[in-house]
Amino acid sequence: MRRASLFVLLAAATAVLFLPSVPVTAQGGDVLVSNGSPVTPFSENKQNEPALAVDANHPNILAAGSNDEIDEEACNAGADNTCPFTPGIGVSGIYFSFDSGHSWTQPTYTGLSARNCQGVVGDSDPPCDPGIGPIGTLPKYAENGLVADGDPALAFGPKPSPDGFSWDNGSRLYYANLTSNCGDPDCGPGGFKGFEAIGVSRTDNVAAAAAGDATVWKKPVIASRQNSALFADKEQIWADNAESSPFFGHVYVCFGAFQGVPGRSQPLKVLTSADGGSAWTSHQVGPATNNPSSARGFGHSGCTIRTDSNGVVYVFYYQFAFGFPGNGVQLLAKSFDGGAHWTQPRKVQTAVDLCNAFEPSIGRCVQDGIGGARNDLGPDPSVDIANGAPSGNDATNRIVLTWVDGRDGLNHEHVMFTSSVNGGNTWSPTRQLEQPNTDDPAEQPLDRGYYSAPAISPNGTDVYLVYNANTTPFRDNTTDPRGLIGVLLHATVTGTGANAISGFTQIHRSPVGDPRGSSQNNLAAEFLGDYVYAVSQIDPETGDPYGAAVWNDARNAADCPAMDTYRQDLHDFATGASSTQPTRPAVQQECPPTFGNSDIFSFTSAA
Repeated sequence: MRRASLFVLLAAATAVLFLPSVPVTAQGGDVLVSNGSPVTPFSENKQNEPALAVDANHPNILAAGSNDEIDEEACNAGADNTCPFTPGIGVSGIYFSFDSGHSWTQPTYTGLSARNCQGVVGDSDPPCDPGIGPIGTLPKYAENGLVADGDPALAFGPKPSPDGFSWDNGSRLYYANLTSNCGDPDCGPGGFKGFEAIGVSRTDNVAAAAAGDATVWKKPVIASRQNSALFADKEQIWADNAESSPFFGHVYVCFGAFQGVPGRSQPLKVLTSADGGSAWTSHQVGPATNNPSSARGFGHSGCTIRTDSNGVVYVFYYQFAFGFPGNGVQLLAKSFDGGAHWTQPRKVQTAVDLCNAFEPSIGRCVQDGIGGARNDLGPDPSVDIANGAPSGNDATNRIVLTWVDGRDGLNHEHVMFTSSVNGGNTWSPTRQLEQPNTDDPAEQPLDRGYYSAPAISPNGTDVYLVYNANTTPFRDNTTDPRGLIGVLLHATVTGTGANAISGFTQIHRSPVGDPRGSSQNNLAAEFLGDYVYAVSQIDPETGDPYGAAVWNDARNAADCPAMDTYRQDLHDFATGASSTQPTRPAVQQECPPTFGNSDIFSFTSAA
């Protein structure tokens, strides 16, 4: 079939399902970030793994990202019981707020799109044939032979000029994501060696980008040093945004470099750029080869990278355990010369992997039972530093660290928190911050932590912490309802000591959603991704700190009884309890229209 270079948008009956990309405003509560997404069909209605960044020099401007499948084909395209990722279609969603996160807009660009592949009932449709059309994801990837594959990470820094970096030049938004080769006939020339790379997009004009002007985005750069065996994964990005730093404006990306035999050669790597993201240098942090006989040695992943007001770069990451009981370690390495050289990694905390903490009889690494969403990155360290940005003058350089921990076993998953005031040399006693479960207290007294992230105001006075959690205990069936929430906490820093932080109070708790309504594209299980995010800055009107957070949300996702039955039957077949391999349901015929409609929501605190 010859691929059309342009296609007419969907017929009116289908097109109305796509919401206009206009700001959606919170009414005294949380707000939908992914507001350009349709409510149906699956998987176009699916978002997860949110990321968030704030412009320190314009603290009312936020940018967010997610894995957004708005441009994918519908399940009725092709076989009705398959909902695949369409080859060549990007999934890196982008959203903007110009009022500190109280309202959001999702731009529409033009690129390779599968929105034309809606299909009809029955399996007579030809395979999806994408064309050039509207996209709600990062632009300029297909034109350059690439696909934006999600795992978003965003950061704002100063815009460079021939005279160097200065906030007077304006701000630059960096968006890092996993990137693969396109291979579709409608894609332009380009590409790289290897399976998955780290791509970085940049714009110096977020107002125009939010209005749908793709020309203000630069061509994506392949930042990782690729080879035929490298699979890059779980990247995070940071721009040194404090003018007091000797490396002000430098940009850093950390990621896990899967190369060779899984679980053996998986070093943590850091990419550095001193020219605004055009050129990148790769540095390995720690050993490349893991020791399989070690109790802590499976691999390195789940990194966070930050800078303090003096330009010291901190990269935190997790070294997974081998099997039960999952006693892995969080590691810290530092650079004092802009990322050129790194200290040897050293232990920060023991963190018990939610995936491996429980007896192997549970089966796959899931958070909420049979067919549940994976939870293999809960113990990853999430970090923020009070570096005084944009000037650096008010910095306390306090480090705040959170993760979710399984040390006390199933249905007692903890949201952990600690702090350091001496560059990570010592840490305050850990706190368990999961809140009393006011939604299903009879079933589950405390929230079951899933993923968490902290933010500290640049002047070090206020700490915010967001987490996703389950409100129901681990299920051994697919028939009982399940609960998922997002929670934002706040604490005040009361002194200069590492533990001089007040008790955390809950300032927002989202409505409960049922995560059974979320889904992997292969339909075998729920999917909620691996991240939540928080930021803090000084409100430009009041001069007080505020916090904003994003999380995965299932309130608008409908449970599908046919899918529940399929997932239970699939589990029974996989474990040998049944000899019959089940058939996937036809989603658009057998499930409610909003099945799969997971969203990204945000909340912004009062200053």
